Amino acid sequence: MSRGADATLIIVLVGVLSVAVALLVILRVGRSRRTPAFKAGDPGAVPPRAAVIVNPTKIAEPENHRTWVTSGCTAAGWAPPIWFDTTPDDPGVGQARKALDDGATTVIACGGDGTVRAVASALAGTGVPLALLPAGTGNLLARNLSVPFTDPEACLRVALGGRDKPVDVGIAEVDVSGEDESPARHTFLVMAGLGFDAETMASVEPRLKKRVGWWAYVVAGAQNLRGRRTRVVIRLDGGPPLSRRVRSVIVGNCGELTGGVRLMPDARVDDGWLDVVIVAPRGVGGWAAVAAAVLTRARRTNIMVQHLRCRRIEIRAERPLHIQLDGDPVGTGRALRASVDPSSLLVRVQPD
Repeated sequence: MSRGADATLIIVLVGVLSVAVALLVILRVGRSRRTPAFKAGDPGAVPPRAAVIVNPTKIAEPENHRTWVTSGCTAAGWAPPIWFDTTPDDPGVGQARKALDDGATTVIACGGDGTVRAVASALAGTGVPLALLPAGTGNLLARNLSVPFTDPEACLRVALGGRDKPVDVGIAEVDVSGEDESPARHTFLVMAGLGFDAETMASVEPRLKKRVGWWAYVVAGAQNLRGRRTRVVIRLDGGPPLSRRVRSVIVGNCGELTGGVRLMPDARVDDGWLDVVIVAPRGVGGWAAVAAAVLTRARRTNIMVQHLRCRRIEIRAERPLHIQLDGDPVGTGRALRASVDPSSLLVRVQPD
């Protein structure tokens, strides 16, 4: 065989080996996103183990709930779960980190969107999936991922036997003065907001919320309709400043609210983008136009509602405004910055 033929053969072999290695890597990544396979008859097989992080204020009968979840894990061939309760000082971050240290293969968040957000902040980037047993008022992440949040039995089946979906995570910086050297850094999965929506969340009466659920937000929203607009300056992806007078600016990782209302029709939890809605009604009557735009899922921009997209946003207000993350008030600030961390979190969803 000639030297030229030898060189050609070597190049072909290197190409074939490169393709084979690439396929193996792809297959391994694909397998890492599935629920861990376990067969009781396999010699040396180690059953998967879940950690359950519970907000005890959301569970009416904690002992019965624990027995039910443990029985479901055992029936599915899983090891008995590890249990953690959230506390007022730690809503789930420390518990999730401890669960990782203890070797949990799945972490189940049992609570509202605040519990889910706290647990997710510790799991992002680890490759350990987050599963949902929703027990809150909005359960917004579960809604956006079509997790059957109204059926606890079905939710547990998804947690133990679903598939792992990579989703984006929002990173928010809350700058109280607008010039903070070390602003508070948070994670959000659904939406971050500055202005009217955050005022509403902050003014919800806890006893009313416990009694009537999400209707408490309707009551609080009606009480805050007459607020004044505020001048803000918005920068998208480092671009030129946009000056607006607004009631609210909402940054979304996904777009569905309670009752199937889609505030952001194009938002997807896994598209690598943040969707932005600027709400600027003039007076109480202007809210009717805003409601019509939202309910009809209108994408067209008008003076009342403007839709934008970005990967990074900074909002600076002329005065301190309330800020919320996934429905949780986090105080007031002059600036809110948000960015997207694409596909950094695995969430257990229904099988295809």
